[in-house]
Amino acid sequence: MELIGILIIILGFALKLDTIAVVVSAGVVTGFVANMSIVEILSTLGDAFVANRTTCLFMLTLPVIGLCERYGLKAKAVMLIEKAKGLSTGILLSGYEFIRQVTIAMGVTLGGHPQFVRPLISPMAESAAIVKYGKLDEKDIDKIKAHSALADNIGNFFGQNLFMASAGILLIAGTLETLGITVDPMALSKASIPVAIIAFVLCVGKNLLLDKQLSKKYNSKNKNLGGNK
Repeated sequence: MELIGILIIILGFALKLDTIAVVVSAGVVTGFVANMSIVEILSTLGDAFVANRTTCLFMLTLPVIGLCERYGLKAKAVMLIEKAKGLSTGILLSGYEFIRQVTIAMGVTLGGHPQFVRPLISPMAESAAIVKYGKLDEKDIDKIKAHSALADNIGNFFGQNLFMASAGILLIAGTLETLGITVDPMALSKASIPVAIIAFVLCVGKNLLLDKQLSKKYNSKNKNLGGNK
């Protein structure tokens, strides 16, 4: 019964309810099931919040990004890409994915979707396609946005365990230690290298496939328009 909180979280997320309300409700219900008093439940929730309050610091960057966008950050990124006419969307995203994976492997976090992908990478990827093919369909713009998010996700997810002091590595080592199994964090990071390389290669292949699809579609469309003229 103590695991009922997990069920509440799964149902809440599946029904797309408010995230904070779902998590707090799951914690309160779990506390009652575990025969905790309301004071103990609130004290536990408060201690957990205070202990992990630094995880909310990233929210301070959001107003800064908003101001940068308002005063031309996205426009400058687009202008930069327009000057590099030979740069394709797939090559740009592959380059970003490589940088994301290498930097996170060294323990440096670039930011993620709100701080980096939305204001910079996604507009640059769209502009690279627009420069080559002209106006894009809304469906293809959404596809480019999805590939931009994918490059960030793959680079971050598969690159973070290459850093021996990352949260994922420490969690694995700590969990196994409680089970009586001693694991060297460096050995875990080395074991993650082949997976990171495979993920990078697959992501690059997907980006190049996107280039091929866009080229085939719009070159054919532009050719037909030229023939009709």
